[in-house]
Amino acid sequence: MAQLSDDCFAFGGPMMSVDEAVGLITTRVNAIVDLEAVALVDADGRVLARDVAAPLPLPPFTNSAVDGYALRNADLPESAARAFPLDGRIQAGGVAQAPIRPGHTARIFTGAPMPPDADTVFMQEDVRIDESGRIVLPPGLKRGANVRPAGEDIPQGHVALRAGQRLRPQHVALAAAFGLTGLEVVRRIRVAVFSTGDELASPGEPRSASQLFDSNRFMLMAMLRRLGCDVSDLGILRDERTSLANGLKQVAGHHDLILTTGGVSTGEEDHVKAAVESIGSLVLWRMAIKPGRPVAMGIIGGTPLIGLPGNPVASFVTFVHVVRPTVLALAGGLPEPLTPIPLRAAFTYRKKAGRREYVRASLRRAQDGALEAIKFPREGAGLLSSLVETDGLVELGEDITNVEPGQDVGFLSYAGLL
Repeated sequence: MAQLSDDCFAFGGPMMSVDEAVGLITTRVNAIVDLEAVALVDADGRVLARDVAAPLPLPPFTNSAVDGYALRNADLPESAARAFPLDGRIQAGGVAQAPIRPGHTARIFTGAPMPPDADTVFMQEDVRIDESGRIVLPPGLKRGANVRPAGEDIPQGHVALRAGQRLRPQHVALAAAFGLTGLEVVRRIRVAVFSTGDELASPGEPRSASQLFDSNRFMLMAMLRRLGCDVSDLGILRDERTSLANGLKQVAGHHDLILTTGGVSTGEEDHVKAAVESIGSLVLWRMAIKPGRPVAMGIIGGTPLIGLPGNPVASFVTFVHVVRPTVLALAGGLPEPLTPIPLRAAFTYRKKAGRREYVRASLRRAQDGALEAIKFPREGAGLLSSLVETDGLVELGEDITNVEPGQDVGFLSYAGLL
């Protein structure tokens, strides 16, 4: 388990920027050292533990990139079309037994090995067959055209996958192309998740007239699983300091991270701060972010704790910017900075300087073909519909104070956040 000192997140500033928060996390969280071997089919989403050097070149042999006709470099037509007798047929998975005879060409298919001495392939749609059955090849094709040399993609010995990469399907494909059947990865990060609040009821349980069904916990668990975490659902802890403290203390030693939602503001019924301070240490972040300013970070028995806001949109936004990099850091993962895509705003907006804001927006194609961002018509960090009915978040930096239609803005698609 992660073992951190009680003051590892100490911060003296009055309000922490998003970049300061991410920097604090990624530089001070201790990475998990436990590793495990997994089959390729189970490697997606896991963090690679060791570099993988190419055990063979890709492709492992020189082959044709197209269906067509191969010929020797000495016979390449230069100024006029030339007819060639056909000398053999090589299919994918076959073997080129002998060199092509001078003045001849060979039928070859995509992926088939090139015959000895041949270095160029004419695409079948660029040639014709004359009345005597000879293959007429046109002039002008460059030597080496339509051929994939051995090692063109990746040379043998090259570090093709690096430790710390969060594996995606394309990484798994590359490992399979090397003939590997498994990879060594960091074990899954173990995260305990719970909600706080007497106003909450779990789905499937009775709900009083003054209660809401708990949605945040299920959203956060789904997001954690997308990051490859092993999640423990602790349910709902009530607004009582002692029970909160006991619940936190019980799970701290068995998890790498504790994630809470709700109860981290400054009201007299927000007990998470006091509960954590009674059994560990807590630095209450007032992050310069909207939605999501009240975020808590603390340590309980060496285990980091992150307390997210109770409003669903604020919880979603702060998860992306605080929890996501924490999980990656705990797994020893390489940084995965979020890079907004530039597009055009189709809305007007005003904001305060010195604070980063995230506006929920949908995409549309304008008449001139450009992509535009349309702001969700209603405000409020409690509107789950604003996450469901939009495509992503427009990121407005600390220096921006207003947005006008036609202005360039940065857009973060939901699809790219996890």
